[in-house]
Amino acid sequence: MNIKKLTALSIVFSGLLLSFTLQAQDRYVEDNVQYGYATVLSSEPVIKLIHVSEPQQQCWDERVLVRDPRRESKTNTILGAIIGGAIGNAVGHNKTNKRVGTFAGALLGGSIAKDMQRNQRGQRGRVQTVTQCETISRERTEERVVGYRVTYHYQGKTYTTRMRRDPGNTVRVRLSVSPVID
Repeated sequence: MNIKKLTALSIVFSGLLLSFTLQAQDRYVEDNVQYGYATVLSSEPVIKLIHVSEPQQQCWDERVLVRDPRRESKTNTILGAIIGGAIGNAVGHNKTNKRVGTFAGALLGGSIAKDMQRNQRGQRGRVQTVTQCETISRERTEERVVGYRVTYHYQGKTYTTRMRRDPGNTVRVRLSVSPVID
């Protein structure tokens, strides 16, 4: 290719590029869909009241009676089991009834003796301060921005729409033209 043809092609290409650049300032074309930019007149936040539940831990100190199970005597329980077994044996009429009565009496006697020992001790033990905690839900209401009501101006007309975020000074618009079919 000679220099004259190359220069002519460069001039034509530069002219086309300049033409497209000037058009792109207002709008540009992409796959037969046109886009442009409109001037934003106002953008107002859309606010919604939201109910929020927050878990919160509450703690307090409580004085409790603590018993040491190692200090409890097993003598009363054993004695109760022996006495209960003897009574159960005496109540039975034959050999099988005496065995069942002895076993049931021993269990019942031991249990009764253990309960009586607990009741006789009453409030014996040591008092200790223990921290108790529980989680409660704290309900509150707060305002949240859920979108923006945007009013914009494009080619002599004013439009309003709702958007997820504030677009700033300009908003990109899609232009579509479709034929009216009769």
